[in-house]
Amino acid sequence: MEIKDMRAFYAIVEEGNISHAAQRLDIAQPALSRQMKRMEIALGVQLFERGSRRIRLTDAGRVLYSRVENILGMVDGTVREITEIGSGVAGTVRIGTITTSGAMLLPELLAEFHRRYPQVDFQIWEADGARILELLDNRVVEIAITRTQADPKVYDSIVLSNEPLMLIANREQGIGEAEDRVRMAELEGKPIIIPLRWQSNFIANCRRQGFEPKIVCVSDSIVQDILLVKMGMGSAVMPVSSMTLLTDGNLICKRLVEPEMSTHTVIAWLRNRSLSTGSRHLLKIFREIHGRKGEA
Repeated sequence: MEIKDMRAFYAIVEEGNISHAAQRLDIAQPALSRQMKRMEIALGVQLFERGSRRIRLTDAGRVLYSRVENILGMVDGTVREITEIGSGVAGTVRIGTITTSGAMLLPELLAEFHRRYPQVDFQIWEADGARILELLDNRVVEIAITRTQADPKVYDSIVLSNEPLMLIANREQGIGEAEDRVRMAELEGKPIIIPLRWQSNFIANCRRQGFEPKIVCVSDSIVQDILLVKMGMGSAVMPVSSMTLLTDGNLICKRLVEPEMSTHTVIAWLRNRSLSTGSRHLLKIFREIHGRKGEA
């Protein structure tokens, strides 16, 4: 299988149908269909389920898709590393990020970087922390912004200071007596929305207060959690940086106390990999803005 076949297959899956993929690849649709048919014959398996308007993969197709994503990430990453050696600051910086940390860190960082190096553009992937590290491992991205612990044997990293967890709620829900904080004991019987990464610790803290929390939804999508709060489904546990995403004046934010809970953001990159010129400069600007504290 050639790289061009992998790119064609990947484009079809990403676009969801042959015609859109053909436009993206700038080739005729019949030629792309024949290319995929030849690939299926060469592999001896069927990759696509026939008879559906939108592309659906067979089991073999799903396996190939996961492998192709990794292979193309490594190929593109290697090409970038080679072509950028000794060159100026240009090209593309590829970043993977979770929602809250990205919303907190990237706007100021990218704006300042773009001011200094306007020839560089960006590609940003947004996913959960485990997925972001997977993209980093496969060289799809060069820099990962996550809350997942980064193995120091595999990654170099900068760990930012802890930030407290908050409770986002509707004003009319009236959770907690204080204006700016809510005690864990005051959440008894209240419907709670929480990301998976904090669920077990949150439950343990509630049990220490003598009650079982009423968790109505476990969701790692911060944006989705905010929308559920707006719809009155419950209150959501989030890091304080998520306040940058609040645009509804009917939502309030209170700090969780007794006990407090906190989290931190990790900026990571592969330890034994040569970063592109753009990524090195991006990290330099990041250190200027946030200091060197916590670098591992």
